[in-house]
Formats: sequence, C-alpha cells, structure tokens
Amino acid sequence: MTTILDVENLKVHFPVKKGVFSRVHEHVRAVDGVSLTLQRGETLGLVGESGCGKTTFGLAVLRLIESTDGKIVFQDKDISQLTKSELQSIRKEMQIIFQDPYSSLNPRMTVNRILSDPMKIHDLYHGREIKDRVAYLLEKVGLLPEQGERYPHQFSGGQRQRIGVARALALNPQMIIGDEPVSALDVSIQAQIINLLIDLQGEFKLSYIIISHDLAVVEYICDRIAVMYLGKIVETTSFRALYTNPKHPYTQALLSAIPTASTKNRRERIILTGDVPSPIDPPAGCRFHPRCPKRMDGCDQTEPELKDTGDEHYVACHLY
Repeated sequence: MTTILDVENLKVHFPVKKGVFSRVHEHVRAVDGVSLTLQRGETLGLVGESGCGKTTFGLAVLRLIESTDGKIVFQDKDISQLTKSELQSIRKEMQIIFQDPYSSLNPRMTVNRILSDPMKIHDLYHGREIKDRVAYLLEKVGLLPEQGERYPHQFSGGQRQRIGVARALALNPQMIIGDEPVSALDVSIQAQIINLLIDLQGEFKLSYIIISHDLAVVEYICDRIAVMYLGKIVETTSFRALYTNPKHPYTQALLSAIPTASTKNRRERIILTGDVPSPIDPPAGCRFHPRCPKRMDGCDQTEPELKDTGDEHYVACHLY
C-alpha cells in the first residue's frame, strides 16, 4: 500500500493569556509531537481519554486549526505551509464527519442545499448533475432522494449523521476523518453507521482516521490503532495485536475497562489512580508515570521514545 498521509512531529499549543494586557504566560500543549502515517485504503483508529488531544490532532491535519510546528504531507504534498487559496483545491480530497449530528448541520438549509453547496463552491458539478449527485448520495447513505427537501430538525439523530456522511462524500474525497462519528447515537444506530462506513470505504476506496474513546468501536472498523495520552502517542499497532497483546500500561488499563459478557475472555480490571495531568504543565519524563501501576526509577526523568518492539508494534515505555 502507498502512503496517503504522513504527519511528522505535529504540535498544537494554545496560548493562555493572563493579566490586564493579556500577555501569554503559558501554553496548553494539546498535541505535542505526534507522528503518524495512513496508508491508502486503510482505517486508522485514534483512541484515548477525553482531553488527550485526539480531536485537535484531526482538525490540525485538515488545517481547520493551525498547528504550532510539524509537517503534514498529504498525497506527497506538504500542506502544512500552504495558504488558504492554495488549500482550496486540496480541501475536496480530505473531509470530516463531525461528532454531533445536531450542531454540525446548518438548521436554515435544506439537505439538498447542504450537499449541493460544496459542489458549487468547488465547481465539480453543474445544473442537472448536481441534483442527480445529491439524490445518489442520499440513496448511498440509506435515505430517500425526496427527503432532500427537508431541514435537519426533521430527521432523527441517526439520519442526521447519515446526512453528515453524505456531505463528507459529496466532493469525492480520498481521506475522511471521523471525529467520534457514532458516540452521540444510540447503540443500535451506531452499528448501522459503522457498517455504512465500512461499505462506503470498499466502494469509494476511502482512507479513514476514526477518532474515538470507545475501543469496542475501533476494534470493529479499524485495521490499525494508535493510542494517545496527554498529547502523545504511546502505542500503535494492528488492532489484533493491540487487543491480544497490549504492551503499554495505559493501553492495558483502557482495554480492561471494556465490558464483556464472557467470563473466559474477561480481563482483570486495572484502576488508574489520580487525575489526568494538566496539558499546561505535563509531567517530566513519561507523561503517564504519575498514574502508572508499573512505574520505576527513571520514568519521571526521561521521556520514552516510540520504538518498534517487533512486528511493527510501536510502544513508548521504559519497560521495553
């Protein structure tokens, strides 16, 4: 497989201003040196606790927010330094499905307009082609073409997320980032949307980055998983290796929290003590060491590098 996305040492730091003159005193290190690759046709899961920087990473990759440092290479082109006008032609190649299907759709627009406006802006289709394309997209996501005359408030949550998926497909993208695409939906609807994404990937040859805190969801849809903690990647490998042989103590704790009906495959519950440290002042050394049940001498002094422990199973931990 060829690489469609290569992110090197991406950093996103938000300034914290204080005082009468609003001087910058500190920075929130939301993403602090993340490197990831995405292969064409692959689904990469990005998981971690709320506040670890997953969504910020996704938005920075799409240049919806600006990064502080790092390099973003999309389809062999460095897009990290492009101007807004230069990004225009690349926008249609990479799209996003937002987490909340209620707030991500303009309540004043009909579904037809929500789907057709991007086509007009990028001058992809004209006249009758636009109408036919909108009807085609609605059918692909399991809706009726005549429903295009309705407004978002006239749909259920699952139907709205289907509209969000159709909007992401409108411009024939090569890569889609799903920011918690099913977390706001009922469990039965989650399965429908996940199956829809899998079917669309096979038909349109899409590459996905699925951002989620639900390891059960990414297990079902992802080929490879990256685990994120406090702005850093701590482990990345295939979904099968992650679930059968998790190596980082943080990953082990996350997996132990997944409920299962089988007593045979049930993991011993690992309870992490303490709260997640502030991204304004992250701990020295390994960022997980204040909560790690396996911490040892040196964990609070030297930051571990992400190293291959065999079979492309990368772990950032002094145990390896």
